[in-house]
Amino acid sequence: MTDTAQAPEVDEKTVKRAVIASAMGNATEWYDYGVFTSGAIAASIGTVFFPGEGNAILKSLALVAIGFVVRPFGGAFFGPLGDKIGRQKVLAITILLMSGCTFLVGCLPTYAGDYAIGIGAPILVLLLRLIQGFSTGGEYGGAATFIAEYAPTKKRGFWGSFLEMGTLAGYVLGNLVVLAVTLSFTAQQVDSWAWRIPFFVALPLGLIGLYLRNKLEDTPEFRRLEAAGEKAEKAPLRETLTRNWRMIMNLIGIVLLLNIADYMLLTTMPTYFTDTLKISDNTSTIIIVIVEVIQIALIAPLGALSDRIGRKPMLMTAAIGFLVLSYPSIKLMQSGSTVLLFLGFLIVALLLVLMLAVIGSTFPAMFPTRVRYGAFAIGYNVSTSIFGGTCGVVVTALIHGTGNEDWPAFYLMVAAAIALYPIFKIPETARVPMDHINEEGGLTPQPAGATAKD
Repeated sequence: MTDTAQAPEVDEKTVKRAVIASAMGNATEWYDYGVFTSGAIAASIGTVFFPGEGNAILKSLALVAIGFVVRPFGGAFFGPLGDKIGRQKVLAITILLMSGCTFLVGCLPTYAGDYAIGIGAPILVLLLRLIQGFSTGGEYGGAATFIAEYAPTKKRGFWGSFLEMGTLAGYVLGNLVVLAVTLSFTAQQVDSWAWRIPFFVALPLGLIGLYLRNKLEDTPEFRRLEAAGEKAEKAPLRETLTRNWRMIMNLIGIVLLLNIADYMLLTTMPTYFTDTLKISDNTSTIIIVIVEVIQIALIAPLGALSDRIGRKPMLMTAAIGFLVLSYPSIKLMQSGSTVLLFLGFLIVALLLVLMLAVIGSTFPAMFPTRVRYGAFAIGYNVSTSIFGGTCGVVVTALIHGTGNEDWPAFYLMVAAAIALYPIFKIPETARVPMDHINEEGGLTPQPAGATAKD
């Protein structure tokens, strides 16, 4: 299919606004994870909604994992819908649902105590997690697509890196709010009512993101399809799956490593530090926040580097690094020294940031514009649900069941070994315009004399 319309030109100011609006959704999503998986709040949530026998932190991690069950369905619904009606409209819906559900968790009555509703409390919190997981299934693919289709070709790596900067910033904010709560109130007050405070903060975050998204037009690429009369009239789920399944499988394989590493560091390690290594909640939070700030400082320069050297060298370096360095890093964390624990955690975090810096520009460029949102959302969320969302529960259960504290390293190493093949197979799309991506991830030759836009 030959495109007859050109994508509308956009100025850098508009690109910046599009990047901020997209990153706000990721920040809202990961703010929620930062709150839910912090040691103090995780213990409180497990206790107030699921009292009784069993590890309270493991119960809270299971609650996080529940939301991932419906993420593929959200991706299959919102992704093709975004290819039909536009990225901007769908992203406005998803950010409102995500932030609203997090806020409502803070409003829920508990299982026991004042204003308790018994069994209704865990049912309601499970329902909110399911709604949130469904909406999150449409968020990430759309946000990444939004940035990639707004960004100029030669700077797509740089601008795409800000999507994951939103991830890290949201997670840091969640941990800082929890830290402020735990330092300001007694443990009894946190368990009684102060655990609600971090959840309330999600609503203004979501409303700011909604405002920013509603102020923007849809992406230049989507408007180009509309102008050319090539926009899907129906949500193209069948076309997405039948014509792009090979590249979707490659995406699943890469996301397997990405999100096992991502969720290992950001949702499993906080409880690993406190529950397994017996580090205090506040010390754990401070270490994690410092490392996340280092990642935030590095991610944009690394994204810009990928515009020069390509995305694949950085992805391959990360995968090989996880394969070789995960076990030594875990051993450093287990040494009993706070300094060595920090160093081991930092090594794994630096490998992760190599991936985070380029996925916002790599994944959308694996699919043609017509089905980009849907193909990305389906592949990403299937992999995230099966491997990323269950990471915390599986690793924590394996540690408790076997007594072996090395399971985080083994999990990362297996994921890295699997990801090497799809990383090798995907095409290099740095400096390739988004409208030159065709079916099956191939690259349409550019007309003679054509150059990538600055």
